[in-house]
Amino acid sequence: MSTSPLLLALLGDARLPSGGHTQSAGLEPALRAGTKPAEVPAYLRSRLRTVTRVEAGTAVVARAVAEDGGDLAEVEAAWAARTPSRALRANGRRLGRGYLRVLQALWPGPVDARARTWSRPVVLGLLAHRAAMDPADVARLVGYDDAQTVTAALLKLEPQDPLLIAAWVNELLSDIDEMADQVSLLRLPEHIPAHGAPLIERWAETHDTATERLFSA
Repeated sequence: MSTSPLLLALLGDARLPSGGHTQSAGLEPALRAGTKPAEVPAYLRSRLRTVTRVEAGTAVVARAVAEDGGDLAEVEAAWAARTPSRALRANGRRLGRGYLRVLQALWPGPVDARARTWSRPVVLGLLAHRAAMDPADVARLVGYDDAQTVTAALLKLEPQDPLLIAAWVNELLSDIDEMADQVSLLRLPEHIPAHGAPLIERWAETHDTATERLFSA
């Protein structure tokens, strides 16, 4: 199984109408809590080891379960159990609805009536199955999208040299590849990694009640 590089480019493009433009991947509340722009590379690596790894693992498992004709609601429950923040769960499900629209437009087919309640990584897993994506590629997509979401948001929140930002993402690519290879063999909900990020979760809860914000999360 292989995936066209152009398909990955399409799905990783910020112009994809999936709702990704509303996200900062937790950067906006992190900056409000005192994180400095120069600390963003460390923030990216922290996310990659924790929340991003959980989401990538969830997408890979959802793809495998869809391939086997299993119940994706079980994958959703496993993801929710590994996402303690109510705000992050709600946001993940909003993004899931955006990706569900992408799925139905580009790879139409029957979808479980519960799909509108599924999170982004679960819907991405179903999309990966429909699009015949390699497991490592869907994990790679999750990792890359997270890094680009953070850095694109930084350019709006605390403008930096765009080439410096691009260099930060470039330096992270080998780590994203390594993470993708590590989670690519997961097939069951209980295999999904469980790595917590308490500060990111706390910041998400605070941000959810903020009255002045540029991004929804």
